[in-house]
Amino acid sequence: MNNMKKKTILTLGILTIISGGALALAGVSQAYQGNPNTKGPNYSVERHDAMLKAFQNNDYDAWKNLMQGRGRITQIINKDNFSKFAQAQQLALEGKTAEAQKIRAELGLGSGGNFGRGRGVVTCLNR
Repeated sequence: MNNMKKKTILTLGILTIISGGALALAGVSQAYQGNPNTKGPNYSVERHDAMLKAFQNNDYDAWKNLMQGRGRITQIINKDNFSKFAQAQQLALEGKTAEAQKIRAELGLGSGGNFGRGRGVVTCLNR
């Protein structure tokens, strides 16, 4: 095999590995963002319970403190639209994803089947 063929094969192999790694990381990051039952990297039982309580009590300030400015969602959700967002969270937990997604779309939180396409705009419970 000549050097040109070896370089081509090596380059394609490296690109395949890099692409596979990027896809794997994207899958991991989106696994919890569209599924309220999957635990994200910031999950703790205490934080989860506090989030549930914030949603149940319609407590924007508690939610805001728990989020600590993380994610695009904290730029979109505010005191005025938090109750709608809390409603979407409850619907998602009940498995009513179409209804939850409709509210999220109204709020400007993304659309489509993967609930925001990994931009940190989906569920806050398990993040």
